[in-house]
Amino acid sequence: MKRLVTAVLFYIFISIGFARAQGYAIGADLSFMKQAEDNGFVFKEDGKAKPCLQIFKEHGYNWIRLRLFNHPTQLPNNLNYTIAEAKEAKQLGFKFLLDFHYSDTWADPEKQFMPKVWEGMTHAQLVQAVFDYTKKTIIAFRDSSVLPDMVQIGNEVTNGILWPDGKLPEHWNNFAELIQAGINGVFAGCGNNPHPKIMIHIDRGGDKAATKYFFDKLNSYGIQYDAIGESYYPWWQGSLLDLRECLDYAAKEYKKDIYVVETAYNWKPAEYINKEAPFPETPEGQKEFLEEVNRIVMNVLDGRGAGVFWWEPAVSRRGSRSFFDDNGNVLPVITVFDKFTRY
Repeated sequence: MKRLVTAVLFYIFISIGFARAQGYAIGADLSFMKQAEDNGFVFKEDGKAKPCLQIFKEHGYNWIRLRLFNHPTQLPNNLNYTIAEAKEAKQLGFKFLLDFHYSDTWADPEKQFMPKVWEGMTHAQLVQAVFDYTKKTIIAFRDSSVLPDMVQIGNEVTNGILWPDGKLPEHWNNFAELIQAGINGVFAGCGNNPHPKIMIHIDRGGDKAATKYFFDKLNSYGIQYDAIGESYYPWWQGSLLDLRECLDYAAKEYKKDIYVVETAYNWKPAEYINKEAPFPETPEGQKEFLEEVNRIVMNVLDGRGAGVFWWEPAVSRRGSRSFFDDNGNVLPVITVFDKFTRY
């Protein structure tokens, strides 16, 4: 009986804490959603067509994350596209995290391609270009009444940005100046409006040592930011115990809000065909994975766990990590947050 009472009190405490922390991000990167719907893909719940954002809203999601490329030629995520999707989300009450890639295409630890129009610039010119571009972009969102609530200065910047100028570990001084230029551009673009929170995002959710190295070094430059974002995909970043150790360490050491700003798991076999999986790659296994990741984030030390974002749950192709099956029907994973948000 004592154990039962303790467990009940624990879950009441967690639920109250969740309710009080209205800023807790139940988030999704829906950067391809508009493209899917524009191309005629139909998202469904219980076999009935629904606007995709409405499905997420009805299951407690309160943040949308949208990436932005400078001048994409193959992908849709330019400024006008991103503003249009941000408007749709804001109208439904979503908060908005803007993910600057500072590239014309995908930026991640394996590649940080220089935007074509910035090629050949000196470092000083790049610093100015980052500031000017960021400021102009934030002004465009502001003028469209969709100022972001939080901004990432770069995407998975573990190995730097704007290679070769800001590549790490070779060019930490350059990297720090580029990051600061982006932050300054956000502030300058806000005018008299409160500025968004600033997130620094790396891809080391299960790697305490790499997280420590990166943020110890970044902090030595005196850069001011509000939140740490980590990517966590178990086939790349380790076990759930690794995740818990890393997030607890970061919260205690850096006194910042911590987000798992990218995570995903497959609902059909993909990553664990030839090795043992932590969860079955099935619809139920996908749901169980998100439940466990969220539990770890909610219990990060000192209440610093600030939210979870699923990466691309609404795509019309390559969708084994999405929230929708091949026929567009939403999967059980959509219900993970119902128990926290419904009353």
